[in-house]
Amino acid sequence: MLGSIVPSSRFLIRQLLAPVNWTQARVFVEYGPGVGGITAEVLRRMHPDAILIAIEMNPDFVSYLGRAIPDPRLKVVQGSAESVDEVLQRFGRNSADYIISGIPFSTIPAPVRERILRKTCDVLKPRGAFLVYQFSTRVLEDLKRIFGYVGRKFEPLNVLPAHLFFCQPGTA
Repeated sequence: MLGSIVPSSRFLIRQLLAPVNWTQARVFVEYGPGVGGITAEVLRRMHPDAILIAIEMNPDFVSYLGRAIPDPRLKVVQGSAESVDEVLQRFGRNSADYIISGIPFSTIPAPVRERILRKTCDVLKPRGAFLVYQFSTRVLEDLKRIFGYVGRKFEPLNVLPAHLFFCQPGTA
């Protein structure tokens, strides 16, 4: 499933990635990279020693990303965000500095959404962040319940206008 048929605007991407500490971060995960608009920008900005693990359910997008973005730091995996812990372990990692997602949480069944969000919180480093963009605020209550901190922004210069959430683990 696609969150949007229109690629994310440069305004959304800029605001979504603003909290990232590019000099410190070494492990990025992206849920549902689609055709790679955000993926390409993360790769452009991230440290040469960093890794970006993109988890995508659609086999056509997995194949496309592998051909379109030949960066060795990009690891594209066909699968579900529910398996983020296993996917990280496959690449010798236990945790991520940043997890980025535009997957449409409002259309994901509640038990699956819960598992994805809980595992995401569990695999984030203590100062890591879950950077989320959505076209509705329906996932906000789930984020507040699971993460210790949830910040919000809004990006009107996108088709569709997007809600951004910046989530960090903590006492939730």
